[in-house]
Amino acid sequence: MMYQQQNLMRALILVLVPVLCFSQIRLPKLISSGMVLQRSEPVKIWGWAMAGEHVEISFNSKTSNVNADKLGNWSITIPAQKAGGPFKMVLKASNTIVLDDILFGDVWLCSGQSNMELPMSRLMDHYPQEAKANNTKIRQFVVPDTANFKKEQSDVNSGKWVNVNPKSIAEFSGVGYFFASDLYARHGIPIGIINSAVGGSPAQAWLSEKALKNFPEYLEENRKAKDDSFLSAIENSNKEEGKFWYAALNSSDDGLKQGWYREDYDDSQWDSTSLPASFSNMPISQGNGAVWFRKTIELSEKWANLPAKLVLGRIVDADSVFVNGKFAGTTSYQYPPRKYPLASGILKPGRNIIAVRVISNLGIGGFVLDKHYCLVVGTDSISLKGQWKIKKGSSMRPMTSQVFVRNKAGGLYNAMIAPLQNYVLKGVLWYQGESNTQKPDEYFDLMQSLVKDWRKAWGKDLPFLYVQLPGFMSEKKTPEDSNWAILREQQRKLKSVANTAMVVAIDLGEWNDIHPLNKRDVSRRLALQAEHLVYGNDKVIATGPVPENIRTDKNKIVITFSNTADGLKLKKSTTLCYFAIAACDEKYVWAAAQITGRNEVTITNDFINDPAFITYAWADNPATANLYNSEDLPAGPFKEVLRKCK
Repeated sequence: MMYQQQNLMRALILVLVPVLCFSQIRLPKLISSGMVLQRSEPVKIWGWAMAGEHVEISFNSKTSNVNADKLGNWSITIPAQKAGGPFKMVLKASNTIVLDDILFGDVWLCSGQSNMELPMSRLMDHYPQEAKANNTKIRQFVVPDTANFKKEQSDVNSGKWVNVNPKSIAEFSGVGYFFASDLYARHGIPIGIINSAVGGSPAQAWLSEKALKNFPEYLEENRKAKDDSFLSAIENSNKEEGKFWYAALNSSDDGLKQGWYREDYDDSQWDSTSLPASFSNMPISQGNGAVWFRKTIELSEKWANLPAKLVLGRIVDADSVFVNGKFAGTTSYQYPPRKYPLASGILKPGRNIIAVRVISNLGIGGFVLDKHYCLVVGTDSISLKGQWKIKKGSSMRPMTSQVFVRNKAGGLYNAMIAPLQNYVLKGVLWYQGESNTQKPDEYFDLMQSLVKDWRKAWGKDLPFLYVQLPGFMSEKKTPEDSNWAILREQQRKLKSVANTAMVVAIDLGEWNDIHPLNKRDVSRRLALQAEHLVYGNDKVIATGPVPENIRTDKNKIVITFSNTADGLKLKKSTTLCYFAIAACDEKYVWAAAQITGRNEVTITNDFINDPAFITYAWADNPATANLYNSEDLPAGPFKEVLRKCK
């Protein structure tokens, strides 16, 4: 009898425990201590509880009550508040939750791909003074990178609000941080940024399933991604390919077998090469695999036993580094800058050996030009450019390209945007486009749908500020078509959508780096656009020259620009560069141009009868494009039709 009673009691406990746990009120991760809520607008506080459960919320000396609906959802609206804080909020049901340090200010959603996600840790050498940044009124919430193809999530997987301080600054989005800092300096109010961006993500990954119905190809991609077996097959294929390829590479690499990283290894019979350079310009058999480099440097006594930093620019694709036979660090893909700290005791007076194993898995490997290559101790440095010893360790077939599952259509929206839509925003910052340059002609339609999609989700006409792609890749000597230029033109067209603004960043890129370091000026220009579009400051000059009217006069083309401030001007050169004209065959030739008035540029046409098109800064990287207004804001790339073609 006693045994049966004990079993009955255990059964009741097992039944009641889930009910008791579920009955406790829960909050989404965004609604937490340290949050920044949108000022001057009613804001929603929401969460979950047991069906019908009574929830009491005390805030700012007022108490509100609500009952959860039959699904356990509840929400309450707090009236509009002025900027300020900190405030405290207490929520009571069968449990009590206390939220502290709540601020009211302006909240911006920062989204897109890697140039939005890029953290301050990657920029700290460029902005060393920011290492000491400390501002409790600027806060960030990082949404974890993940995708969900089956449904729109009600909450993000993790995250917390963090304010700017020397310990946290490294994790802040560079663009988001500098933008927030600029707004704070202008308005003196708390600024919250929600960092929801994913490196390498295409625009279609950020569209809802409903919005994808306008794009059959991507809707089908989304449909396939709902199948776990489909995703598993891709992930397993990626894993097996990587496992097999690297196992074969390592087993065949003579450098690993013979210890080419050792300090005492004799490399006197190796060939020499000058770094930085591409593998195609080195005395090795071409193709993929592992290539080893060794360099001997002589150091004085003052360098001995001191901590140091080895700076090796950027390397394509992966590398492992050894100093005096000791492992110094490794990087598995091409984009991050190579900066390896060396503990005291690794360097020594006299002869020191640096050995670098470079793995090229797809395309052409090498050391990227125009980057820093040096050994740094304190304020002293030794250049590592110049002659190195070189030998190929193994040759491999190209590795099959990896497929990033999370970037399939719709997945990022479900996991990283849908859970945020109850949170009131001031506006959206968007920096993306690199991953859509293979099919640039569709970008306007994708982005127009994305803006409409997100505005519908938030139920308001969100201001949408976006960055046009900067210059990238080598500058061409002759005018020619470019996918990057076409995509920039699609971005320019997006300005036709109401309550949007575009930042021209054509002069803020780096030819050899898809992640340019100058995020401060990108953010400054975003802040100027916000000041004009969102904060209603009509006095601010927010953009560079924009072509408004084009007329032809015999052999001349005259363009009138708006947004010139106190007039047009040149930078970088005394000659106006990068205008080109073409007939209907679109075979472009450079055209001489000059500033002929406060708002006018005149292009002289001595080559083409009755031109049909004119372009400016139309290239992957029009580095010498140099038309600006008096506020040092650049004219953006454009393509204009002068006459219709049959």
